[in-house]
Formats: sequence, structure tokens, C-alpha cells
Amino acid sequence: MDQGGWYDRKDNKHPFRQIEDCMVICAMGPPGGGKSFITPRFQRHFNLVGFANFEDSMMKQIFGTILRWYFKEGDFKDEVLNMEAKLVKATLTFYKQI
Repeated sequence: MDQGGWYDRKDNKHPFRQIEDCMVICAMGPPGGGKSFITPRFQRHFNLVGFANFEDSMMKQIFGTILRWYFKEGDFKDEVLNMEAKLVKATLTFYKQI
């Protein structure tokens, strides 16, 4: 994939098989319970994104901190500032749905 294709040793006339318009998306959980470990040699072909699981209280703190900073920077009206708790709760619900 990194080289744009591979060589087909059986076809002497057109030995290079070129990959076009192809995207590979993968997902996996941590090794164990029937899931295999993947080698660094294989991992180097992908961008790795990891997500940590947080308790609801920690997520509320994270979303609340971001929202307070955004409100402070944006010079919002008091009626909007008073909706902070509701917005954080809605954001957490939306996050869990995703």
C-alpha cells in the first residue's frame, strides 16, 4: 500500500499491480481475549488513534473546563452563561451516543 502497489511474479508482461482509489480503515481492541498483537512493522502503515475511557465525572470536568474557557473568550451574555451545566450534560449525552 505504501508503495502504490505490488509486483505480481506470475505476470511477466505487466508485473507491477498498481493500487488506485483505495482507502483502508481498520479498527481493533487491545490484544487478548482472541485478539492478536500486531507488530510494529505492520503498524507503521497506519495512523494510530487511541481513546481512553473516562468516568462521567471526569468527562463533565473536561467539557466544563473547555466550555468555561470558550464562554470567557467569547464575551457571551448571562443567559447563555447560565446554560453551562445543561450544555455540558447535552455534550456528554451526545459523546456517549457517538
